[in-house]
Amino acid sequence: MKTSNDSSFFGHPGGLQTLFFTEMWERMSYYGMRALLVLFMTASVQKEGLEFTVATAGAIYGLYTGAVYFLGLPGGWLADRLLGGKRAVWYGGLIIFAGHVVLAIDLQNLFFVGLILVATGTGLLKPNISAMVGQQYGDNDARRDSGYALYYMGINLGSLIAYLVTGYLQEGWGWDYAFGAAAVGMALGLIQYHFTNGSLAGASVEPANPFIGEAKRKAWMAVAAVIAVCAVVIVLAHTGTIVIEPVSLAQKVAIFFTLVFFLYFGYIYFKGNLNEDEKRRMWALLLVCIASACFWSGFEQAGSSLNLFAQNYTDRALSSGWFGMDSIPTVWFQLSNALFIIVLSPFFAALWINLSKRMIDPSYTIKTAIGIVFMATGFLVMFLASQYAAQGLKVAPMWLVTTYFLHTVGELCLSPVALSAVSKLSPKRFAGQMMGVFVLTYSIGNIIAGLLSGNFDPENVETLPALYMQIALFSIGIAIVIGLLSLRSRHWEKSGLSEKA
Repeated sequence: MKTSNDSSFFGHPGGLQTLFFTEMWERMSYYGMRALLVLFMTASVQKEGLEFTVATAGAIYGLYTGAVYFLGLPGGWLADRLLGGKRAVWYGGLIIFAGHVVLAIDLQNLFFVGLILVATGTGLLKPNISAMVGQQYGDNDARRDSGYALYYMGINLGSLIAYLVTGYLQEGWGWDYAFGAAAVGMALGLIQYHFTNGSLAGASVEPANPFIGEAKRKAWMAVAAVIAVCAVVIVLAHTGTIVIEPVSLAQKVAIFFTLVFFLYFGYIYFKGNLNEDEKRRMWALLLVCIASACFWSGFEQAGSSLNLFAQNYTDRALSSGWFGMDSIPTVWFQLSNALFIIVLSPFFAALWINLSKRMIDPSYTIKTAIGIVFMATGFLVMFLASQYAAQGLKVAPMWLVTTYFLHTVGELCLSPVALSAVSKLSPKRFAGQMMGVFVLTYSIGNIIAGLLSGNFDPENVETLPALYMQIALFSIGIAIVIGLLSLRSRHWEKSGLSEKA
C-alpha cells in the first residue's frame, strides 16, 4: 500500500477525521452509560433505580464491561471474513444506538436488553474502527504513530464529554435524560460517519480475508444460528422462564475467559511451531498479560466501588451553586482520569524515549510492574480515606482525585506499553491472534473488578478499609513477583531481536 498524500485533517488523511469523530461520539455514549450503571442499579426504587444489592450490581457491571471486550473477537472476525471494516463499524453503531434508545425508553423493564445490544454493537465497532485507523496510511507512512495519538485524543475527548453531560443530567434531570444523552451521542457519531465515510481508504471497505461462495453462505448461516440462540435465551430470561443469578454467572464467566486465555495461549506456544527465541518471548508476553488482567481488576473500580464511595462518603457540597447545582455530580470525579491522560501522555511518551537514549530503558515487564504499583498506591490512599469515612465523616474530594491521578499514572505505565509488547513480542504469523488473546485480559480484569466491588457494603462502612487494603496488598504482591521475574524476562524479550534493538 502506497503512502497517501492526503493531509486534509491536521496533516493526516481525511479518513482519520471520520474515524476520530465516530470514535469520540461512540466513547461518549459508552463511558456515559458505564459511569451510570452501578449508581442506577443500586439506587432505591423511590429514586427510580433498580435497588439491586451492591454484589449483584457489581457482577452485572463486570459482565457488561467484560463482554464488551470479549465480543471484540467475533466482531473482528465478522469484519475480516464477511462485512469489511466500513460496514462493521456502521452496523455496530446502529446496534449501539438501538441499545441506548431501548434504555432511554424503559430503563426498568428493558434494562438488560439494552445492555446486551450496546455490548454487542461495541464488540462489532470497537476493534474494527481501531484497525481502520492504521489502514488510512501506507506501509511506510511515518505519520501512522502520530495518527494513532490523535485518534486516542478523540477517545479521551469523548469520555470528558460523557462524564460532564451524563453527570449533570443525572443530578438535575433524572436517569432517563442521562441515559438518553448516550443515545444522542451515538446518533451524532452515526450521522457524521454516514456523510463522511467516503474519505476512508479502500482497504477499510472490503473484508481482508473474505469467505467465498458456499463457505460464505455457511458462515452467514452460522452467524444467524448464533443470533437466534442468543435471542431465545434473552427472551426466556426476560420473561422469567429461566433465572440467571448474576454473581454466580460472573464467577463462571471469569473462569471461562481465563481458561480460554490459557488454552489459546498454550495452543500457540505448543502447536504453533515456534522456535526457541519465539518461545522465550512468549514467556515474557505471558507476564505482561497477567499484569494487564491484575491491573484492570483494580483500575475498573472507578465505575463501581470508587463511584459508590464518591456518592456516599465524599463531601460533594457546592456553596456557590454552579449551574444551579448544590453538589458535585458523582460521575464528575471520573473526569479526572481523562484529564490526567491528556496532560500526562506527552510526558510519558518523552520519558520512555529519554530513558532509552540513556540506555536505562526498563523492560516491558518492569514497566507493567511499576504500573501496578501506582495503581496499588491509589488504593492505599483510599484505605486512609475510608478510615475517615468509617468514623462517620465525609472526606474531601481530593482523596478521590489523588487516587485517580495515581491510577492514571499506572495506566500510562502499563496500557500503551502492554500493547507495544504484544505487537513486538508476538510471533509475526500469530500477531493478530495474540492481540485477540491479549484483549481477553481486559475481559478477565473487568469481570474480577465487578466481583471485587461486590464486597463494597455502603451500609457497613467499617469494612471499606479492609477491602481497599486487600486490593492494594494483592496488587503489590503481584508487582513484586512480576518485578522479580523481569530479571529473567529481559533476556526473553530480547531473544532474536538484538539485531533490531
